[in-house]
Amino acid sequence: MTTFDCSEPHQRRSGLDAAADAARAGKLVVLPTDTVYGIGADAFNSPAVGALLAAKGRGRDMPVPVLVGSWNTIDGLALDVSETARTLIEAFWPGGLSLVIRQAPSLAWDLGDTNGTVMVRMPMHPVALDLLRTVGPMAVSSANRSGHPPATTAQDARDQLGDDVTVYLDGGRAPVGVASSIVDLSGPEPRVLREGAVPLDKLRTVIDIPPADGRAG
Repeated sequence: MTTFDCSEPHQRRSGLDAAADAARAGKLVVLPTDTVYGIGADAFNSPAVGALLAAKGRGRDMPVPVLVGSWNTIDGLALDVSETARTLIEAFWPGGLSLVIRQAPSLAWDLGDTNGTVMVRMPMHPVALDLLRTVGPMAVSSANRSGHPPATTAQDARDQLGDDVTVYLDGGRAPVGVASSIVDLSGPEPRVLREGAVPLDKLRTVIDIPPADGRAG
């Protein structure tokens, strides 16, 4: 395993090249995001996604989210991009909001037991965006062993994941340090599955979100 200090321009370039090569070869990489550090693989490489789940100690019942490097990438991943989804994307991407959508049935990937959905986010971190724009959509989960605290530094991730990861990109301490908020758009109305980096009151400034008990208000 190799760690690259992305605060130094030459190491950043070398690290991004090494991480892209590793991802294309089916290896795992750790990358900084705006929320917490992530462990990532090429989303379309099923064995690599399986290795990611194994490194975290997770089963297929907890499928891996996907990070993208641009707004319009979601058009190729979704069965349909609703007006609500576009409103949230325009308001909070790049940033700490993950959206659960119905995936396009033609996608040749295996992220776990997704029941026809995929959770997608565009992070607000220059290193992550550079890597995603080179590799394409990546399956990325928090860079920690299941049941342990999410990593907010590359060293945190390395302490937990060790040699399971080929390349570590060190982008400094994660600026937010809190996991993304998750809004499920796969059903008839939006549902907040997790409150995180984007507070519920901010989400409600752009879309209507029913209370958890389903009553209007």
